[in-house]
Amino acid sequence: MIDFELPEQIVAAQQKMRALAQNHMRPIAREYDEREHEKPWDFINLMWHETKKEVAEQLAALEQTDEQRAEARKKSAAQAGGQPMVLGAILREESSWGDAGISLCRPGTGLGGAAINAVATPEQKRRFFGRFTEGSPKWGAMAITEANAGSDTAAITASAVRDGDSWVLNGEKIFVTSGKMAAQESDGWVVVWATIDKSAGRAGIKSFVVEKGTPGMTVTKLEHKLGIRASDTATIVFEDCRIPLDNILGSPEVQKRDTTKGFKGVMATFDATRPGVAASAIGIGRAALEFVKEKLAEKGVAVRYGISPYQMTAVEKEVHGMEANLKAARLLTWRACWMLDRRERNSLEASMAKAKAGLAVTHICQKAVELMGPLGYSREYLLEKWMRDCKINDIFEGTGQINMLIVARNILGFGRDKLK
Repeated sequence: MIDFELPEQIVAAQQKMRALAQNHMRPIAREYDEREHEKPWDFINLMWHETKKEVAEQLAALEQTDEQRAEARKKSAAQAGGQPMVLGAILREESSWGDAGISLCRPGTGLGGAAINAVATPEQKRRFFGRFTEGSPKWGAMAITEANAGSDTAAITASAVRDGDSWVLNGEKIFVTSGKMAAQESDGWVVVWATIDKSAGRAGIKSFVVEKGTPGMTVTKLEHKLGIRASDTATIVFEDCRIPLDNILGSPEVQKRDTTKGFKGVMATFDATRPGVAASAIGIGRAALEFVKEKLAEKGVAVRYGISPYQMTAVEKEVHGMEANLKAARLLTWRACWMLDRRERNSLEASMAKAKAGLAVTHICQKAVELMGPLGYSREYLLEKWMRDCKINDIFEGTGQINMLIVARNILGFGRDKLK
């Protein structure tokens, strides 16, 4: 029997996050949309306590034996109803229902932390994560995108050259989420992708940790964005930026026939993070859909269920379609997370969830604005903001088109050379 009921542990955590979103995020959503690049410090300080606790638990696991670590995983899984990654997606949905931009302001290791978890040594994890267990709020970030290397990460031109006991980085990275907070405003760090051997192609691309205050790393621009405006998105320039030799993640060896521990190792982080982006999209879409149904109810317009489509009004058909798209995206997202909880490879499912959620939420928010007319277009309500916020979920951490390509390649068994 298939059971879609959530375990009581997940329901309790979901309700707690929903209260946080409703009481501490939704009320300030408009304020920090209009005050772009200012930070909601009350929210940040509130979440910093949870961040420190989570990172401390990760570090404690490094000191455990294999048996202790397995037992700790069982205990943690039990606390999450046996599905910690599913729980994470549900919490991300609730958080983005509160406000997607403010949700991204949360201090923590971020996407850069996912890369460190994927390929760093235990010593590197202790060193880079250790600072996130004390002091004031801190951020980690990942710098991948370049002006001429967006979805095609193999085209990265930022370089790292070994010079004695250091690496010297040069290049420019754009669209770095929390880049200013990580590189300039807190005691954080940025994980930078750069090539150490251009002739080796993707195999020559490695990731490096550049710590805050490192000479040669400069935040040169903050983007003025369509949506998620509470979150800073930075351009960072690296000019003869010298970092310690052991700040490279993984092996410095270039093996042209095996990129498992290099480029592919870091790319694997997206299998874990793309379902989170999908969950964020679902949260925004749910907010828009709930608004529509609430306003329809206020006007006495009922949305009926259990009747033939031929008996439905045009508005009812639209709402049913929006609900179906949202639920399909949610189930795909939960499936990708469920596979992670079972330690199964989920590259196909993560991209399916990300692609579907990005398309679904864009359609839902656009349709919601259309159905509400002046109410949807007015800045008196948040609906127009959700329409602006939602599109990023179809762009960052792999555009919808790229994820469609990944899905097609996985299903058809084609490589990059056969399907571009």
